[in-house]
Amino acid sequence: MAFGGAQPPYLSPVIPFTGVIQGGLQDGLQITINGTVIYSNGNRFAVNFQTGHNDNDIAFHFNPRFEEGGYVVCNTKQKGSWGAEERKMQMPFQRGCPFELCFLVQSSEFKVMVNKNLFMQYAHRVPFHRVNTICVTGAVQLSYISFQNTGAALIPPAFSTVQFSQAACFPPKPKGRKPKPIPFFTSIPGGLYPSKSIMVSGTVLPSAQRFYINLCSGRDIAFHLNPRFDENAVVRNTQINSCWGSEERSLPRQMPFFRGQSFSVWIMCEGSCLKLAVDGQHLCEYYHRLKNLPAINSLEVGGDIQLTHVQT
Repeated sequence: MAFGGAQPPYLSPVIPFTGVIQGGLQDGLQITINGTVIYSNGNRFAVNFQTGHNDNDIAFHFNPRFEEGGYVVCNTKQKGSWGAEERKMQMPFQRGCPFELCFLVQSSEFKVMVNKNLFMQYAHRVPFHRVNTICVTGAVQLSYISFQNTGAALIPPAFSTVQFSQAACFPPKPKGRKPKPIPFFTSIPGGLYPSKSIMVSGTVLPSAQRFYINLCSGRDIAFHLNPRFDENAVVRNTQINSCWGSEERSLPRQMPFFRGQSFSVWIMCEGSCLKLAVDGQHLCEYYHRLKNLPAINSLEVGGDIQLTHVQT
């Protein structure tokens, strides 16, 4: 269990996926699903909040359907029998494009946000505390499912996630608002401590040379993650008093980042080191060179990427 009772994320879960919600649903719990709608034979995907691993009791069935112009079906199943459908005749997802889907549990309803916009509300038909399992099926590929205790904060925003426009799809060119400018800076509330995790997701630009993720302590850079496409390397380092230390470049596998493709970096702090995963696969460990972990309290992201999600 992570600090404060927040459940660690499921990284790159294989679809169909069924996973436990530790402690069950609670008022103020927000569950965030980050993924991409894929082109497949299926025209639907579904997220079910249910009791146990079988699907006899589903408190909330969220079911986007790419049929008849696109719409979303919501329903509840009790003892194997479906109730009355609620349909929203809008489709906030696009095939081939990444999305962020958030479910905030409140005392009277679920609030559903898609790409930071409130999409719908679904009133509880059964007591939500019975729910202890999440199930995802259908035409999607997921980067992660994360859990945050928001203390029933209002949305948007419901927790310290940076607001960005939807990631670009290649092609077509992104429409609407321009992406958030980088370099981007934000604080890490409480600094680092064992079990603290940080998530950074985005899309590498097609012509990318380099980008970086820095964990900073004042003017020092405690951890510098620097994928370099021009060198086919992922460099890690620390800068103290404007002086860089020795670089770490060795990896147990090939370069995990690709031009024109989305990525998700998960950084987990442990007592002796940082553990890094990219798209759910372990990448490396980086042993702390700055030992005062709580003083490492800011995040900087820059370079040839477009950000879609930052969670500190």
